[in-house]
Amino acid sequence: MKNLKQVLALGIFSTILSSCGGGAAKQPANADGFADIEKELKNEFGDDAYYTELTIIYNESIGNSISTTVTDNPESMKMGQWTYSMGNWNQTSEITLEVPNGSKAADFMFQLDEKISLKNLGELVEKSKEQLNAEKDIDNPRFEMAFVNYPKNGDIEAAEYIVKLQPENGGTSFTFSYQLDGSLTEMDY
Repeated sequence: MKNLKQVLALGIFSTILSSCGGGAAKQPANADGFADIEKELKNEFGDDAYYTELTIIYNESIGNSISTTVTDNPESMKMGQWTYSMGNWNQTSEITLEVPNGSKAADFMFQLDEKISLKNLGELVEKSKEQLNAEKDIDNPRFEMAFVNYPKNGDIEAAEYIVKLQPENGGTSFTFSYQLDGSLTEMDY
C-alpha cells in the first residue's frame, strides 16, 4: 500500500511538472523545445495566424524571447508586432501593409504548418551544433538566434531558416542558412 501511494504521488508530481512546462522562455534550442514555442505562438495568436517575421533569441539572463509580426486576418492589411519575454506577450506596434494591386496580402505571409515549422527549425539548430562541433571542433556551441527569413515578394521557395550560434565562452558567431527542406545553403562566420 505504501508503494502504491508513493507511485501515485510521483505520478501526480510528474504530471504537475510536465503541465507547467516552463513556458517558451525556458525551452531548449532543439526540435521539442521549438515545437513547444510553436504551441505558445498558436495559443496566443491561433492556429491559422499569418506571419511576416518570426525570430527566437536566447539571452542567458532571461531565456528565450520571441519577436513576431502577425495577424489573424491578412486581408485587413493590419498586423501587430509582438514580443514575448519572461513569460509575457506585449504588442510593440501596429503595422499597415501595402501590397501590389491585384495581390492578396496572405500571399506575402506564412503560416506555421507543414511547410514552415518551428520543430524543423529546432532540428536545424541541433544539426548546426553538430556541424560546428565536427568542422570547427567547438564543443557545446551556444544558441544565439534563429528565425524564418521569408522573402518580401512572398516566394515561399526562397524562404529560409537561419540559425546563429557562438562558442560557449563567446567569440565569433556562426550563421547557418537552410532551405525549408533542411538543405544547408551557407555557413558564414
